[in-house]
Amino acid sequence: MIAENLQKIKENIASVCKKSNRNSDEIVLVAVTKIFPPEVIQEAARAGIYDFGENFVQEIRDKKEKILNSDIRWHFIGHLQTNKVKYIAPWIFLIHSVDSLSLASELDKRAEQANRKINFLLEIHTTN
Repeated sequence: MIAENLQKIKENIASVCKKSNRNSDEIVLVAVTKIFPPEVIQEAARAGIYDFGENFVQEIRDKKEKILNSDIRWHFIGHLQTNKVKYIAPWIFLIHSVDSLSLASELDKRAEQANRKINFLLEIHTTN
């Protein structure tokens, strides 16, 4: 069922991209796997999804430990507490919501300790 749904989603993405003169290869589909067990994630990976998002550190850690697929790219999509960075810094692919200087500083420190760069999206409040 995941494979069939993925095909429909890819067709929708391709259709929208064609209408807007974009290349569908530029689009990254991130499957949010909150509450889904590792078996479902493994099935999705077999169907061709490799980007998975979670919003709780403990849940993403547990799933990462159970799913030993090196092709999977893990995204942290929720609010990340500074004191939890150490748990995901060695392997996280992308953090979607860095919203403070203290969090960015902690990411920098933990990235250096892990001898890697941690990619993140910066949240900027423009109204205040």
